[in-house]
Amino acid sequence: MSDRLRSQGVRELDELVAEGVSPWLDGLSRGHLASGCLTRLVAHTGVRGATSDPAALAAAVETDDDYREQLAGLASDDICAADAVRAVSAHDVRWACDELRSVYRATRGLDGMVSMDLDPRLACDAESAVAEAERALRAVNRPNAMVKLPATTEGIAAIRECIGEGIPVHVTAVFSVSRYRQALDAYVEGLQRALAEGRRLSALSSVVSLPVGLLDADVDARLEELGTPDALALRGEAAVARARHIYQMYDDWFGGAHWRALAAAGGHPQRLMWTATTVTDPSSSPTRYVERLVTWGTINTMTLPTLEAAARRLALYGDTLMGRHCAAREVWSRLERLGINGDEIAGKLETESMKRLAAAWSDLYAAVDAGRHTAHRTQSSRRRGCTGDSTEKPLSTS
Repeated sequence: MSDRLRSQGVRELDELVAEGVSPWLDGLSRGHLASGCLTRLVAHTGVRGATSDPAALAAAVETDDDYREQLAGLASDDICAADAVRAVSAHDVRWACDELRSVYRATRGLDGMVSMDLDPRLACDAESAVAEAERALRAVNRPNAMVKLPATTEGIAAIRECIGEGIPVHVTAVFSVSRYRQALDAYVEGLQRALAEGRRLSALSSVVSLPVGLLDADVDARLEELGTPDALALRGEAAVARARHIYQMYDDWFGGAHWRALAAAGGHPQRLMWTATTVTDPSSSPTRYVERLVTWGTINTMTLPTLEAAARRLALYGDTLMGRHCAAREVWSRLERLGINGDEIAGKLETESMKRLAAAWSDLYAAVDAGRHTAHRTQSSRRRGCTGDSTEKPLSTS
């Protein structure tokens, strides 16, 4: 960005923000924080939020020296593995929340949020999910943090309970219109319970994310396998069509009379978020999902390379979602006529996403545990050098 634009206070993604889209950083790590990267993104590009990712965190813990000091402090047999992982994650989320506090205040809590992952196994039980969400948010201790919960059959109940308890929730892994409707109903029912119990709805926020890149990748692979002109003509259309259909449902609900009572009580609409926006096809624009998913009140999460590409150049042509649900339904009708079953794909992607999430959490536990053991051995060696005591205790994994 030129010095002239900076001197005028213009940020690189202000044009996108002016269209009503909030750019968030996807895959937060301590490297983004310690290097000042997130500070620069907020100040100079207009980034307005961030999401954590257990796979990115696991990789960073293994390779980034910025975690070494904290892992040394967690190298105690009094700290269980779950508490250690939570502490590492909370440290990053807390730091990011502080970096985004000015955005949170300026937007009155609409943006400036940071979403924090929870162990996906806990989403199978609503009571356990609520308890862990409360522990995680206490560890962060910032008003602009929220927890992630997947929109699985079991996760829907956990989402409802968390919202009812006044816990901000980032709903993940929505691949179908029917699952989105369940997530929306869970949010509204949770708000109604929170209101009945006297909670302040204006302090409650929620987002629900559609992983557009994953949906397109699966559908496009099937279209390429068919190989017919009709099939190949639909490549790259499935996810945007689904986003348009879901946005119509969002607009109908939050613009309708049934929402007015909750809005009057301070309730915020559950905002739509587009995730998995990295474009892997070298023949396609790296900002394709940024440019094709533009409408008011939405969020687009981008990895750092995608954010940098968007900051360099965006071709925006106004709202791309509003009023286009009929065309979206036609796209999926054509896909279904080709034998591509949207519900079957959504179920497959949900299952695969949960397997990846579970594997990422296993890797995260292993990375944190390895770092703690390394620090524990180092500390023990130093103690032996001073006292001659060679006794070591195993770290607690309870």
